[in-house]
This record gives sequence, structure tokens and C-alpha cells, in this order.
Amino acid sequence: MSLKAQITEDMKAAMRARESARLAAIRLLLAAIKQREVDERIELDDAAVLAVIDKMLKQRRDSITQYEAAGRTDLADAEKFEVAVLTGYMPQALSQAEIEAAVAEAIVASNAKGMQDMGKVMADLKPKLAGRADMGRVSGLVKAALAKA
Repeated sequence: MSLKAQITEDMKAAMRARESARLAAIRLLLAAIKQREVDERIELDDAAVLAVIDKMLKQRRDSITQYEAAGRTDLADAEKFEVAVLTGYMPQALSQAEIEAAVAEAIVASNAKGMQDMGKVMADLKPKLAGRADMGRVSGLVKAALAKA
């Protein structure tokens, strides 16, 4: 079953169980997926759906920090619930050691010699680690590894 189909089934289950908060979060996700499909006139595959979920997670985390800074714990709690629902659709996150191993492997595979080759290394890593690791942290690890090279 595709990820999009799984999300649709979860929406139906949330309707039957009368879980209004979960239903609202899933509907937001499906609306974002549908919007991207309409904008680009394509049918999204699982990787593209994961990219939409990842983008939504980043937005929610940013909102949480802003709400907490403003003292709006009620809004922050609502965003945290949405993060929990969205995180359920993401693949298992990689450990730090697995990320470091993937970075080292990509550096060897792309024959990177220095910072000028960072684009090659990141292009190799992005499809492998998308949705499973924070690409900002991965970028930092690649920079540190290439600075030593």
C-alpha cells in the first residue's frame, strides 16, 4: 500500500473513531499533498509524499518555538500533537553512527577531495537519507569531513 493510500485509510479510521484532532491533522496533510499534485500536475510517489511531510514537520517545529517564546502553550500543544501525527508517517530515523557511515561512504563513492566537491557528496546522500536524517546536520558532517580531507 502506498503512503498516500495509508494516510487516506488513517483518515477514515480517525473519522470512525471520532478523533477530531487527529482527523484535522491528517486532513491538513492530505490537503498539502493534493495541493502539490495540482500545482505540479503529477501524482506524488512515496518519496515526494515524504518530502511534503518533512516540510510540514519543519513548519510545525518552527511554529512551536515561536508559540513557546510568545507564551502561547495552548497553540504550541496543538502543533506538538500535529508533529506527533506527522512523525508517524516518517521512516525510522537513522542513528548518528549510521549517518556518519553514510557520509564517509558517499565521500569515497564520489571521490571527493575537498570543499569544492560538497555538492557531489550531498547529491549522493540526499536520496538515501531524505526523511531519515536532518539534512542540515548531514551537511555539517559533510563539511567537517571534507575540511579534514
